[in-house]
Formats: sequence, structure tokens, C-alpha cells
Amino acid sequence: MLTKTYFTPDDLETNDSALLQDIYSSISEKVGETEYPCVGAKAALNSKQLRIGVYDRMATDETTRQLGHDLKQYIAETLATESEYMTMVAFFKEEEPADELAFENKLWAQLQRLHDSDDSPAPWDPEVSSNPTDTNFSFSYNGTAFFVVGLHPNASRKARTLGYTSMAFNLHRQFEQLRDKGVYENMKKVIRDRDAAYDGSINPMLNDFGEGLEAPQYSGRQVDDSWKCPFLAGKL
Repeated sequence: MLTKTYFTPDDLETNDSALLQDIYSSISEKVGETEYPCVGAKAALNSKQLRIGVYDRMATDETTRQLGHDLKQYIAETLATESEYMTMVAFFKEEEPADELAFENKLWAQLQRLHDSDDSPAPWDPEVSSNPTDTNFSFSYNGTAFFVVGLHPNASRKARTLGYTSMAFNLHRQFEQLRDKGVYENMKKVIRDRDAAYDGSINPMLNDFGEGLEAPQYSGRQVDDSWKCPFLAGKL
């Protein structure tokens, strides 16, 4: 049983756990593919700004406690370095969802538990909405907004397919930093063009922040306008 759950690339290079090595290889080989579309993920990998969290099953009390602790560490690291590309990928080594809908349900159950366990004074980032039906919605934890990307073995989009069930977290402020530098729009176009080439078509779920809804993009499953987000902000 792992006692440490949060790892840097340097941690993993000196760790002799076969499981950890396999987990790290799965993401580094995927993102390292020449044709892999997300150049931001490539930048995180190549600059050793990838952070790995390893847990058992999704949406359990223990996993939520560990993941919440590690997200706070990831937030602190990203803010301290003002990183534009640092990414945390949470792996759930005992989670094997049967299909995309099962994964979607688990992803939102995990995010709900994270929110319900958030003990920060102001858990929701004031820059974003807590209502999933709002175009300004983003998931928030510890007062920090995130964009969440689900990956798992049964994903229909090639870029979302991974040997382990996982969730990638990026701070929303990183996108704003790239906008401020004037590189975001070109980077977005490059990623979308590469994704279309990688998967044979444009991802139908992509929307810009503030244009369309963000919540339907998290799991990677294609949904229509009738989809309802199974998440409720506010303490129960």
C-alpha cells in the first residue's frame, strides 16, 4: 500500500515500484507520441512539470482525502513557480469503468466529494461560476479554479484514451497567463488542428471558456444539449 501519493518526475526516477513505473510510463509514452495533440501536456512532460497522484478507487473517503491534500500541494507549487504548464494527473489504479458513462459518473462523484470535503474559507474561485449550467463555470477546489480532463481505457476520443483511469487537473489561471502573453489563441488552434489529425475529426465537445459549457467537456463523452451535470455546489 502506498503511503506517499504525490510524485514529481524526479521522485519516480528514483522509485523502484513497478506499479509507479508503469503508471508514469503510460502517461509519458502517451503524451510523448509525436502526433499527440496537446502541446501544453508535452511542455509539462518535457520540462518535468508533470505531477502524478496515485490512489485506489475513485470517490471513496480515503481517496478524496488524499487527492484533496495533493491538489493543495499542486496548487502551491504551481503558484509559487508561476508555471504556465504544470499539470497534475490523478491515477486511480483500482478503477476500471465499463464504459464512458460509467467513467463520467465516477468523475463527477469524485468532484462532488472533493467539493463537499473542501474546508477552505472560500472554496470557490471568485473568477468562475459554481453553476455547471453557466458558461463561466469551472470546477473549483481550495479557492482555485481548474479545468479537468478525464482519461481512461474506454474513451472514444484517441487523445483521452489511457491504460489507467485518470483525471488531469490544470489551473484555469494558466490559460489566462497564456492569454496575457498573447500565445493562447495560436496554441489553441495548433492543439485543435493536431487533435483533428490525431483522431480523424474535430472534437465535437470543445468550447472556449465563456462560450458554451465547460462541464460537458470534462469526462470526454460526447453529449447533447439535454445532458444534465450531476454536480451541486454548496455544503450539504
